[in-house]
Amino acid sequence: MNKPNEPCIIDLPRFLDHRGNLSVVEQSKEIPFTIKRAYWIYDVPGGEAREGHAYHENYEFIIALSGSFDVVVDNGLKQTTYSLNRSYYGLLLPAGYWRTLTNFSTNSLAFILASTPYNPDDYILNYSEFIAKSSK
Repeated sequence: MNKPNEPCIIDLPRFLDHRGNLSVVEQSKEIPFTIKRAYWIYDVPGGEAREGHAYHENYEFIIALSGSFDVVVDNGLKQTTYSLNRSYYGLLLPAGYWRTLTNFSTNSLAFILASTPYNPDDYILNYSEFIAKSSK
């Protein structure tokens, strides 16, 4: 599976059952990378946002496991907002995009799968630096 160069929504397999539904994500199958890290964001007050950043190398797959939130994606020229509110699809976000998680509903849970282990040097934390890099 090739890694796309642009953000995209990926539908996950859904197994519907009267006992409860199940979805699954597998590396190199539903998402085009090997999972090196998983983390989750929770207890964000309703309506609040998480500061933005971008990555030099890391790809992410972002799922709303519970509740809802928006992912505002910026490529340096335009912004696109993806509303995540179901646990059976997620946003694949390639490296090189500024992303901000915003508009969290109360008790929402953002689950993120990453293609790289944590590396502080991979982060672009300054928006002006991001714009300078993306204009090259």
